[in-house]
Amino acid sequence: MSSTSLNKFISSTGICSRREADKWIEAGRVSINGQIAKKGNRVEEGDEVTLDGEPLLNKPKAVYIALHKPPGITCTTDLKDKDNIIDFVGHPQRIFPIGRLDKASSGLILLTNDGDIVNKILRVENNHEKEYIVKVNRPITTEFLTQMSKGIPILGTTTKPCQTTKQSKSTFKIVLTQGLNRQIRRMCEYLNYKVVTLKRLRIMHLHLGKLPVGQWRNLTKIELEELWKEIGS
Repeated sequence: MSSTSLNKFISSTGICSRREADKWIEAGRVSINGQIAKKGNRVEEGDEVTLDGEPLLNKPKAVYIALHKPPGITCTTDLKDKDNIIDFVGHPQRIFPIGRLDKASSGLILLTNDGDIVNKILRVENNHEKEYIVKVNRPITTEFLTQMSKGIPILGTTTKPCQTTKQSKSTFKIVLTQGLNRQIRRMCEYLNYKVVTLKRLRIMHLHLGKLPVGQWRNLTKIELEELWKEIGS
């Protein structure tokens, strides 16, 4: 191995993206040959790189799982957060979430140990569909659905047009093709509605289905093949 950047080396082991690696380096969690590393350090042949004192080894077998996240779990790899998603899943491999669902929300989230796929999925995040079912605090009107679907001004921009469908008196489905911070909650608040529950049902072609709350499963071969097509891998 010739000299390589530290964040690239960490990412190549399959445990995270380069961006996440930079955060770990800045937090002082990474060492090279026993010395705490800094951003910009390079790794040479024979160097031992450790994360939290544990050696980083060759890339393990790739893991791709779908989790039915319950409310109250935080989509973070920070183990200091007692509600972190990593401890909750308890997978034997070191994995991390692709994207996020806010703490109060539930539903489908993907986790992996493949650092390369994360950037590819997040890079096309503003194009692929994500479907949610949302319960709000008062009756849904036709005007509410129309305004939601046409776009709402939040976070200094206007949300992209989206699909909305009324399910019951106070429940609707919405399909987004972007991922702004707390987007659905902010959209509803703009129209003086408050989200009571929010569940993600689908990411692209990947469905939550009947996966029980708090349980996870491996993605199937067919699901993975379709995923590679969608992200251009």
